[in-house]
This record gives sequence, C-alpha cells and structure tokens, in this order.
Amino acid sequence: MPSHDARILRGAAIPTAVAGVVAMAIAFVVAQGKGLLGALLATVVVIAFFGAGQLALTRFGRNSPQMLMPIAMLVYTTQILVVGVLLAVAKHLTFFDHKVFGFSLLGLVIIWMCFQVRGWLKAKTFYVEPDGKPKSGRQS
Repeated sequence: MPSHDARILRGAAIPTAVAGVVAMAIAFVVAQGKGLLGALLATVVVIAFFGAGQLALTRFGRNSPQMLMPIAMLVYTTQILVVGVLLAVAKHLTFFDHKVFGFSLLGLVIIWMCFQVRGWLKAKTFYVEPDGKPKSGRQS
C-alpha cells in the first residue's frame, strides 16, 4: 500500500476508533450493557467495512487509475447497501440496543467520511509528471 493511502486509512480509522470509544462510554451510561455492545458492534462494522473499502480502492486504483472514480462510486454504494442490510437484519436481534447501534453507526460513518475526505485533501498526490516529460512520448 502506498504511503499516502496508508496515511488516509490511518487518518480515518484512528478518529473513528476514538469516537467509537466515546460512543461506547455514552452508550454504557444511557443503556448499560446492551448499549455498550451496540456501540461496540457499530464501531467494528464501520472500521471493518470502510477500511476494507479503502483497501479495495487502493488496489483497484493501482491496477486501473482511469477507472478509479467509477470504482470509488461502486465501493461506496456497496458499503451503504451492506450497512442498510445489516441494519435491517439487526432489528431482529435482541442482544444489543438497536437505537444505540443505529445512532452510533450513523455518527461513526459521518466521522469516517469526514476524516477520509480530509486525508484525500491533504494528500500530496501529483497530477502532473514532476520531471516535465509526458508519458505518451508526444511533445507539447
């Protein structure tokens, strides 16, 4: 994984994990053990799904840079659909608090996205060749 992609992944995962710990503490105060478990599951889901999405973008972007935007849209849409299916399935489970899970999931997804965008904006990614020579061999 290139260093700038690893920086983006860390830059989103660490604040999300910290926010997850805060969500777990609040959930424990509000809804005791079931709330704590709901916030813990939400934290694991967000870090796992969105981390896997970032890894997929890194891999596919390296293999086919011109397809990065369609792949990014597909990965994001798939992540949102999987989270939606997970929420639909989770409402039938009784071992954790559904409201805490849902609100924690929503908050953590927003935090992940904000810090991922921040990482992309701060990444020093060249959009021209630094040596000034075009790759195609044509002279301008």
